[in-house]
Amino acid sequence: MIWVRKFQYFTKSKNPKALSASDVKEFLTFLAVKQKVSASSQNQAFNSLLFIFRNILKKDFGKIDGVVRAKRKRYIPVVLSRDEIDNIIKRLPYPYSLMTKLLYGCGLRLFECLNLRVNNFNFDAGVLTVHDGKGKKDRTLPLPETLKPELQSHLERVKKLHQKDLKEGYSGAFMMNQLEKKYKNAGKELVWQWFFPAKALTYLSDTDEFRRYHHHETHVQRAIKKAVNKAQLTKRASAHTFRHSFASHLLQANYDIRTIQELLGHSDVRTTMIYTHTIKSQTTKEAKSPLDF
Repeated sequence: MIWVRKFQYFTKSKNPKALSASDVKEFLTFLAVKQKVSASSQNQAFNSLLFIFRNILKKDFGKIDGVVRAKRKRYIPVVLSRDEIDNIIKRLPYPYSLMTKLLYGCGLRLFECLNLRVNNFNFDAGVLTVHDGKGKKDRTLPLPETLKPELQSHLERVKKLHQKDLKEGYSGAFMMNQLEKKYKNAGKELVWQWFFPAKALTYLSDTDEFRRYHHHETHVQRAIKKAVNKAQLTKRASAHTFRHSFASHLLQANYDIRTIQELLGHSDVRTTMIYTHTIKSQTTKEAKSPLDF
C-alpha cells in the first residue's frame, strides 16, 4: 500500500504504536499543501491509514479535524465530433468496432457493454436493458436503428459459438451473484450467454469445469487506443470518451438534461450538468453588450 509506506517515511522517527490522529492530520495536510495531490488521492490516503489503524494497530482512529483539503478541480470531459468517431470506428477490427458503436450509440460505460447478455436485447421493441449498472441500477435505452442488422448478425455468431460449446460439453457461461444457485442450468441457456463472449474458455481447476467469460476490458481499451493513434487525432480519447460524446451530442440536439440524465443512469442531475460545458451555448439570441442594444 503506497500511502502507508509514504506515511511511514513521513513519520520515520515514530514508533508505530505511538502514532496518533495528529500524525495523520499532519500527513494529510502535507499531501495537500506540499505535495499538491488531488482530492481523490488524499481521500485514498485517508482510507488506507484508517484501515491500518483499525485492523493492524488496533487503535481508535480518533476524530480528524482541521485538515487542509485538496481542492477538487472541475473536470471538463473530452468530446469527439461525429467525424472523429467515424474515423476511429472504421479503424477498429470486429468485434471492437461493434462494441464502440454501442458505447457511443447508447452511452454505455465499458463494463456495462461487456456485461451485456443475449437477454438484454429486445430487437422487436428496439430496447436495450442495462442491468446492474453503476450503483447497481437498471435502465432501458433505445437501440440505434442503424445498428440493428449488425447486432442481429453478431447474435447469429454468438448462437453458433454457443452450439459449439454445448457439443463440447462446457459447463456454461459464468453467472453472477446468486443466479447460479437459483437457476442451476441457466449458464447453458442461450439467453444467458454473453453478447461479447471471450475467445477462449476458462478452465476452473477446483471444479474441473470449462466456462466462458466475456471479452476482457483491456483488449477493448488496447484496440481503441490503437485506432485513435492511427486516426491521428489531436484529442486524448478512451472508451469512456464515447459516452461523453453521446451525452454532448444529445445536448447539442436540444435533448433536455433530465432525459440525458436518465439515459446515462446518473443519480444526480448535477453530474449530467457537466456536459453543458462541452458544447457551445445555443441561446435564441447571441449574447451582446447592453451598449450595443
